[in-house]
Amino acid sequence: MSHQVTVMTRQGCSGCVKAEQDVERICAELGVEWTTADVDSDPEWRGEYGDRVPVILIDGDEHGYWSVEEDRFRKALADA
Repeated sequence: MSHQVTVMTRQGCSGCVKAEQDVERICAELGVEWTTADVDSDPEWRGEYGDRVPVILIDGDEHGYWSVEEDRFRKALADA
């Protein structure tokens, strides 16, 4: 099964930049597609995720926030 990873971000968020770099590296190694979405582009996203960015979603479900826990993230992507 292939997963889809989304990093919920916001402009000017240094933690978001670090999370995107981590996700990009890990997903490239594992061959997993990923994308970003700006929480401030949608009022629902801002309300849901705005106080915890970056938020990592796997297949639309919240996996974690504020930073990438690499071992846990890799395990979640390896699980089919």
